Amino acid sequence: MSERAEHRDRLRAQEFEAFVAGAGGRLLHTATLLTAEPPEPPGAYARAERLLCAALARTYASWSRTGGGDPYDLARRELALRFAREARRHRRSRGGVLGRLTPVERLVLVLRVYEEVGEEQTAALLGLPADRVRAVCARSVAALRSPGSRGSAGPVGPRRRAS
Repeated sequence: MSERAEHRDRLRAQEFEAFVAGAGGRLLHTATLLTAEPPEPPGAYARAERLLCAALARTYASWSRTGGGDPYDLARRELALRFAREARRHRRSRGGVLGRLTPVERLVLVLRVYEEVGEEQTAALLGLPADRVRAVCARSVAALRSPGSRGSAGPVGPRRRAS
């Protein structure tokens, strides 16, 4: 391998390491939300870590093709697509508040609310019509707000007193 190629590979690795150091925590949190694994005790979210590692490996493989684009968008896209493929095979809930939702509902909700991805961009990423994304998001929020729906977890948010 030539010196120039080695230098380019070293630079690429350093750029990627800096990216992961800055964005890795947020991406891990996103993966944890998607898999609905509880964050406690430490190490309890092995599925989220595997999902993130696979997404980051794919991101690194296409790192040179980012073309000046946002690498976070690329990594988030890889994470979402990997989760969607995995969710088709494994539909079992992992518990937690978001565990009450279906994988598609979790994916849409995490992208729209936590990651603040626009409706059109979410629709394009998932290959769904924008009105379907809007409906799934609304249904997900309603499911989280309603007591006792789709599981044993209680309502999200402060309890209201009966007057």
